[in-house]
Amino acid sequence: MRSSNPVFSRRGFSRDNGYAGFNTAPQAGYAQGNPYAQNPYAQNPYAQGGVQYGAPPQAPVTTDRMTMDDVVVRSAITLGVVALGAVLAWALLPVTVVGLGLAFGAGFVAFVLAMVQSFKRTPSPALILGYAAFEGVFLGVVSEMYNSRWQGAPFQAVLGTMAVAGATLLVYKAGWIRVTARYARVGIAIAMAFMVVLAVNLLLVVLGVAQNGGLRSFGPLGALVGIVAILLGAFFLTLDFKHIEDGIAYGAPRNESWFAAFGLTVHLVWIYLEMLRLVAIFTNND
Repeated sequence: MRSSNPVFSRRGFSRDNGYAGFNTAPQAGYAQGNPYAQNPYAQNPYAQGGVQYGAPPQAPVTTDRMTMDDVVVRSAITLGVVALGAVLAWALLPVTVVGLGLAFGAGFVAFVLAMVQSFKRTPSPALILGYAAFEGVFLGVVSEMYNSRWQGAPFQAVLGTMAVAGATLLVYKAGWIRVTARYARVGIAIAMAFMVVLAVNLLLVVLGVAQNGGLRSFGPLGALVGIVAILLGAFFLTLDFKHIEDGIAYGAPRNESWFAAFGLTVHLVWIYLEMLRLVAIFTNND
């Protein structure tokens, strides 16, 4: 199964063995033992002038290969644009019909830009940063709306998102979660089923069949659904971490770090929005 969507861990999928590269050590060249033998890195569409990205880095390391510094810098830039957009939107757009209309319009534009980037074979910094800017506007107004009713909810949601991301990274680095082919397939199947259920729930709410938001209510059932959504966000973060780890190990090109930043941003935003709802639900029940 090959995914063309970097949000669902673009690199590493193959038709033959699911999520390639998991639990295998780097191998030189394109030998059969190379976990990227059925992977875009092994087929090496990035090779220019004899540089072989399909092989793990050898000293001296070329400057065209992705490093952890590249991932950190580009992720910081992308998340910084989201934060800047949110701060400006919070300060300049009131929580009114017009403000909410602009916010949801920005959210729709962000979704379109994310989908366009998701199905591109190469990362576009302009698309990724454009997504981050519009997503920031959406988050700013939504956060302001929550804060007006549940004082301090956005701050708690930010702390909760950081806690989930930090705990997920700790668990991943400690080896308590093994990102295997089976793990990826099962997790993505659950996520797809979850999204279908939410889509059906939204349809039922629009038709008036489900009351008070249905599964997305601000009651115990809504809290349970929110927790499941946060766990799925953490699952996708583990795929992001594996993507980054394998990309560095096997000499992915430097621009692949934009894909890594994009995936991390999308999933952190997902977790933040679910955390925001969860804070509101628990505040209501106090």
